[in-house]
Formats: sequence, C-alpha cells, structure tokens
Amino acid sequence: MRFQVPQFIEVEDKIFGPFTFKQFVYLAGGAGIVVMCFSILPKFLAFLVAVPVVALALALTFFQVNNKPFVFILEALVKYVMSNKLYVWKKDQKAVEKKIREGRSYNEVVVPKLSQSKLKDLSWTLEVKSTVGNTPTAADEDQPSTSSNWDDKLKSV
Repeated sequence: MRFQVPQFIEVEDKIFGPFTFKQFVYLAGGAGIVVMCFSILPKFLAFLVAVPVVALALALTFFQVNNKPFVFILEALVKYVMSNKLYVWKKDQKAVEKKIREGRSYNEVVVPKLSQSKLKDLSWTLEVKSTVGNTPTAADEDQPSTSSNWDDKLKSV
C-alpha cells in the first residue's frame, strides 16, 4: 500500500483566491477599520486615520523583510519599544579583604603534620620505590632482607 507524502509543507495554502488565510484576515481587518472610520468620523479625520491603517494592512499582507513576514518585524519593534534600553555597568568598590582562616592568611604555605603511623608508611613507600629500580650491590647482599630489617630502618627514622 502506498501513501502520499505531503510536500511543500512550509508554503501556506491559498484559501481566498491568491491570498492565504492570514493575508485575507489582514486585508479584511484593515478594510473593516477603514469602513468604520468613514462611517463614524468626519471625512477629513477619517482620511487621516485610514491612510496609516491601509498602509499597515498592506504591509502585513504583502511586505517581507529577508523572506520573513512583516508581522515578525512589527513584533520585534513592539518588544524593543516596551523593553528597557538603559544598560549601566557599575563596578562595586568593595574593599579587598584577605581571608583569614585560623589566624593565617591564604598566602602562607601550610605544611600538614604527619602522624607517626603515616610517617612510617611514607618512609617505607619511599624506600621500596628507591630499591625497586636499583640492582642489588655487594653491600645489600651481605645483609639479609627480612621484615625485621625494615622495622629497624623505620625505628631509626
């Protein structure tokens, strides 16, 4: 079974002759306002009001800027007029304070204190790393490598 896929979905349908529904509403609305102006107001005043209304209706119907309808331009104009346009940058003149924690400023180097057990672990790690890459020498072969030997070295530290 074949289905027909719609094409040109971005193009609005022409409903009222050569006009789309939006274009027809813009023209009909402009014509209705002009008719009301001429029926209610004196002819001279109605003419002064009708000219801008007709111009707006024609612009909304036919005028495009960068292939966008005039209604988008009009919307951007209204947003611009209604929004704040004064941008002021004020730098706060706050006093620069050195933050002090426990009586020391952050600029000082703080050396952490090691407990006895952490110090032993660190010294053992350093000795293991230093002896792993080295080849055994004659002096190292004379001494047996037992765990008690390591404990003696740690006690001397």
